[in-house]
Amino acid sequence: MERELLERLLVGEDETSFAALAALRSGASYVVWDGATSAESLARVYERRLRHTRRRGIETSGLERAVQLLGQHDRPVRLGQIRAADGVWVFMLFLTDDGSALVACTGVRRTDK
Repeated sequence: MERELLERLLVGEDETSFAALAALRSGASYVVWDGATSAESLARVYERRLRHTRRRGIETSGLERAVQLLGQHDRPVRLGQIRAADGVWVFMLFLTDDGSALVACTGVRRTDK
């Protein structure tokens, strides 16, 4: 996926998408993987991650919202990732299976940086 298209998909109203877009525009690396995965199964995985990050006090952005949006999405999603240039934040992107729209976005602050 071209960087410019990904930037257009991240233009939204939520703080996490805005932060991911800012990271991308500041030279972050990114990848969007081929293939799609069940949004329902990803909602369960990220619900566990939400509990884990809360227990450990790991800073996240938009994780609870992403879990909710994935749980409501009834089609497969494609995964992407943006890694901030300084390595402090990593954003996971959940796109429609054709890559034409953003379903959800979440970020986690890396504690080893």
